[in-house]
Amino acid sequence: MEMALRQAQKAADAGEVPTGCVIMYMGNAEKQEPPRLIASAHNQTELLKDPTAHAEMIAITQAASALENWRLLNTVLYVTKEPCSMCAGAIVLARIPIVVYGVSDPLRGGISAFNLLDQPNLNHKSRVIGGVLEHECRDMLQNFFKTRRNKTQITNKN
Repeated sequence: MEMALRQAQKAADAGEVPTGCVIMYMGNAEKQEPPRLIASAHNQTELLKDPTAHAEMIAITQAASALENWRLLNTVLYVTKEPCSMCAGAIVLARIPIVVYGVSDPLRGGISAFNLLDQPNLNHKSRVIGGVLEHECRDMLQNFFKTRRNKTQITNKN
């Protein structure tokens, strides 16, 4: 999660909502493959002018390329903020077995608001672990939006 937080800081530094994501491949014991980082990304919606350029979406694309397979079996996705419904849908389609996130999003989250990663009608379910480094993830988001609000107030006063 610390690597995901570093990615979130990159997003904040670029003026993006500070969400960071990394995906670890847990290796293959039969092939004597050790665990390794296969993706790291941060939000780039403003930079790319693309509403789908969320950290998770970019990381999933990187991971699929690294494994040369769209099925991201034996991976763990770490993200600083709970995935939205779009990203949760992509997680299901990629068959990512474990999702670890920092801070929840009870109003818009694909897990807490829509329960997409444990839907009985879907063909894949992910084990979800929330609240990892929650304080740090929440602080980063709150500080980003506080700074943004302050800049807006200063601009509006002038």
